[in-house]
Amino acid sequence: MRCPYCGDPDTQVKDSRPTEDENAIRRRRICTACGRRFTTFERVQLRELSVMKRSGRRVPFDRDKLAKSVEIALRKRPVDPEEIERMVSRVVRRLESSGEPEVTSEMIGEYVIEELRRIDSVAYVRFASVYRNFREAKDFEDLLGELAKGDTASPLDGNG
Repeated sequence: MRCPYCGDPDTQVKDSRPTEDENAIRRRRICTACGRRFTTFERVQLRELSVMKRSGRRVPFDRDKLAKSVEIALRKRPVDPEEIERMVSRVVRRLESSGEPEVTSEMIGEYVIEELRRIDSVAYVRFASVYRNFREAKDFEDLLGELAKGDTASPLDGNG
């Protein structure tokens, strides 16, 4: 495992333990070159997934890309990093459990939106605005109106 700070490939594991949801191993590492410590998460991948994009293109599913988009939506929000990891794991588990080798980008987006709605309303609005490609203030007003109502129907399903 390369050090994220200096890029040196020589790192040592100092501690390993299962994550709270037991879907990954949390490892504390130290870089032998620069001495900095960092954490990695290792998990078993149940199946190789591919994603059908809106353009029709197929690409391999990338868990890190999913995690980064969630982290961007949650930037500067009071959400524990381990909660973010659990959320991403729940989304991935749902995708892998679908039984299909190919999932749509829409399916991924809807799963993320469901999770964010439960975790943080600001991140939910941020993600939805990008995912649904909001073009004007009314799009935000409609979404916020649905969120304020606590409506169980998704405001993003095209009917809201």
